[in-house]
Amino acid sequence: MGSIMGIRHPIIRIFFYLILGAWSITVLYPLLWTLLDALKDNKQFYANPPWALPDVPLLWSNFTYVWETYNFGKYFTNSLIVTLGSTVLGLVLSATTAYVLARYPFRGSNVLFLLYISSMMVPFSLALIPLFFLMNKLNLINTSIGLILVYATTLIAFGVFVLVGFFKTLPKELEEAAAIDGASYFGTFFRVMLPLSQPGLVTVAIVNILNIWNEYFVGLVLVNDPDHYTLPIGIAVMQAEMQYRTEWGPLFAGLFISIIPVLIMYIFFQRQIASGITAGAVK
Repeated sequence: MGSIMGIRHPIIRIFFYLILGAWSITVLYPLLWTLLDALKDNKQFYANPPWALPDVPLLWSNFTYVWETYNFGKYFTNSLIVTLGSTVLGLVLSATTAYVLARYPFRGSNVLFLLYISSMMVPFSLALIPLFFLMNKLNLINTSIGLILVYATTLIAFGVFVLVGFFKTLPKELEEAAAIDGASYFGTFFRVMLPLSQPGLVTVAIVNILNIWNEYFVGLVLVNDPDHYTLPIGIAVMQAEMQYRTEWGPLFAGLFISIIPVLIMYIFFQRQIASGITAGAVK
């Protein structure tokens, strides 16, 4: 936006504003359409075009109905537990790994870093079959702990990629000053270096939360117990349970419920996402 404001020619500025306006409509319209369809009943879906406005009174009861009848409260809680647990564990593992690779290089550290980065290019679907048998032997199928462990380990590579760049830019004098004050390696890391890498930590946390909250495929393979379904799986199961009579209003209500946390988080932290990834990659 700052670069657009710097453009002096009014026609060019209007052109850019039109592009931004069109892009905003493209992004916001599906969200608005989902909300409006969540306030309809089946009669309105079949009698009117899909883009028609809902009749008055609005059926806000669809949200309560889907929350209670289709156990969306349980699914929401499961997604919250899995997302927060795997994000915290993934941050701890990626931050400690990135700190060692960035501040204490050893023979083969560069190769190890390249292995982490290379793993991001391997489709995770290739590992699903051996992963299923491994989790089954560990009795972690149909458990939130199993999902947390899988998600956390798969997110380490991205965290290492971002955080290594942050740790490399921190002055070495900070570690020397902490050592003079009697701080141990762990004390230096947790009290000095980790707080200074907060922009990178926030970036990794937000991106991980967005990915885990919307993840469907791994959860579908590792969970078949309704008590441990996450929201993406719950929406798919809900549609399957409707059989031949789809309740479109409640279905869109459940979909909108799953969007709300991600939407709120992205609105508040979009600048940290963009600046954190750029800083971690460039530095």
